[in-house]
Amino acid sequence: MPTPPTGATPPRTPKPSRRRVLAAMAAALPAAGLPVLSSRASAAPAAAAALPGGGDLGPNVLVFDPATPNIQGKLDEIFKQQESAQFGNGRYALLFKPGTYNGLNAQLGFYTAIAGLGLSPDDTTFNGDVTVDAGWFNGNATQNFWRSAENLALRPVNGTNRWAVAQAAPFRRMHVKGGLNLSPDGYGWASGGYIADSRIDGAVGPYSQQQWYTRDSSVGGWNNAVWNMVFSGVEGAPAQSFPNPPYTTLDTTPVSREKPFLYLDGADYKVFLPEKRTNARGTTWGNGTPRGESLPLGQFYVAKPGVDAATLNAALAQGLNLLLTPGIYHVDRAIEVQRANTVVLGLGYATIVPGKGATALKVADVDGVRLAGFLIDAGPVNSATLLEVGPEGSSASHAANPTTVQDVFLRIGGAGPGKATTSMVINSNHTIVDHTWVWRADHGDGVGWETNRADYGVRVNGDDVLATGLFVEHFNKYDVEWRGERGRTVFFQNEKAYDAPDQAAVQNGNIKGYAAYKIADDVTTHEGWGLGSYCFYNVDPAIRQDHGFEAPDKPGVKFHDLLVVSLGGKGQYEHVINGIGVPTTGTSTVPSTVVSYP
Repeated sequence: MPTPPTGATPPRTPKPSRRRVLAAMAAALPAAGLPVLSSRASAAPAAAAALPGGGDLGPNVLVFDPATPNIQGKLDEIFKQQESAQFGNGRYALLFKPGTYNGLNAQLGFYTAIAGLGLSPDDTTFNGDVTVDAGWFNGNATQNFWRSAENLALRPVNGTNRWAVAQAAPFRRMHVKGGLNLSPDGYGWASGGYIADSRIDGAVGPYSQQQWYTRDSSVGGWNNAVWNMVFSGVEGAPAQSFPNPPYTTLDTTPVSREKPFLYLDGADYKVFLPEKRTNARGTTWGNGTPRGESLPLGQFYVAKPGVDAATLNAALAQGLNLLLTPGIYHVDRAIEVQRANTVVLGLGYATIVPGKGATALKVADVDGVRLAGFLIDAGPVNSATLLEVGPEGSSASHAANPTTVQDVFLRIGGAGPGKATTSMVINSNHTIVDHTWVWRADHGDGVGWETNRADYGVRVNGDDVLATGLFVEHFNKYDVEWRGERGRTVFFQNEKAYDAPDQAAVQNGNIKGYAAYKIADDVTTHEGWGLGSYCFYNVDPAIRQDHGFEAPDKPGVKFHDLLVVSLGGKGQYEHVINGIGVPTTGTSTVPSTVVSYP
């Protein structure tokens, strides 16, 4: 939904010199109140100049146990700082050791991640709440971005936990011993969202939520729907009924592998890597210990803000994985992941900002890389790409051990001027993109049709790529362009660029407007479920879109449950997909739908 601009961005923290960074690493002193973590030998061959694995987690990771004094006071302090800091520099991870915590209400603001440190959510129980509301924005939750809750059990004080979020706010591995309310207090606008590997014992009430995707979970009920509610592998999900009510329900998820997470094994920190599942249904943890493998923290280079790309690449080359602690990382060249099964895990919305037009992160055409839990923020010099999974021409099969991209969010503008021609490019076959928000900013600092120019959001060249939870918005041309064979998408949410100055600016040859989701003409097999595109051309409300979706007319190209919406009549769609579907009209914000294509 349309939202007003916010104020200017605070200045970013200057990048310290490499000498100062290395000196700080050598000192390796923990932040006050945090445990010293023992370093373990890395898997790389010993070398005189080898970088150490392990280490402390830095000052912006706060670790609590049930005996920690004044936990509520610290939570309130961070929330006060982060509540409205939409484009600020603060980044925090709030980690809770296994145990029971009574009477807490952890309110989460921007760039704040809260998580338990057990192997199961039930190892860390709050007799209390983890709350997201929208008081900072007058009850409008459509800008409640960039925050997360993971791996906790909640027993809400009043029986229902409030989680009123928009994009980039995952709710993973959570056990709610009660109900879950996805709307803000007063039922103002809300525009989310994503749940995975979670159990909600009571009912979920989305109320004003316009769209939502829930994967491989269990719910005690689901109360209503607005435009697009999608479920795959969810026990207790409502039956398929799109468009009235607009439920799209798949019995299982074709392929899934849950996000890596940090946990405590006794006194030692480890990262758990859940195993891949096919035709998945329900949580990974409901029947005992989850299946997968653990890596000790000593096999990770624990990065702190200020470290440069050369050091990160040296750690990767030496065989270490990367743990990016909370903060902002300025890089002058790509972070290069060359080794199979490498993990790059961010805490507390660690943010990578490429300089000099660099790509922020590149992955070789190798098996089993896991990218998770970080934000990439475009720099002021145009980058050809921001995230590249596999080089151009990648051809290897990764069916047995795919690369996963999970809770990796890309932003162009908003925190300052940024540009990128194509934000995310997937070249490796069998890649799983599980929850991403790729956003050309429509508000904030450095926003304008040419100021934060970004023509393409996500381009998929690889074959057999699966997207579960794909949010892509506001790009100057195609938001998603799919060129690979046998691609699949379960849930897609899109808004076309608000700020197009006129019809000519979005004219695509003889087609009015670039499709939100374009399948290349030579693709023979593709399938999608629960896909929506919305327009709000507030600069020129006369702009027309021929369609939200464009695909070749071939038997193997199939879509289920598509919708397009004109928000308040600011622009209109002529059709839903190709020449199919009735046009949107007037100012009533009523979707036009297509149940199946062809």
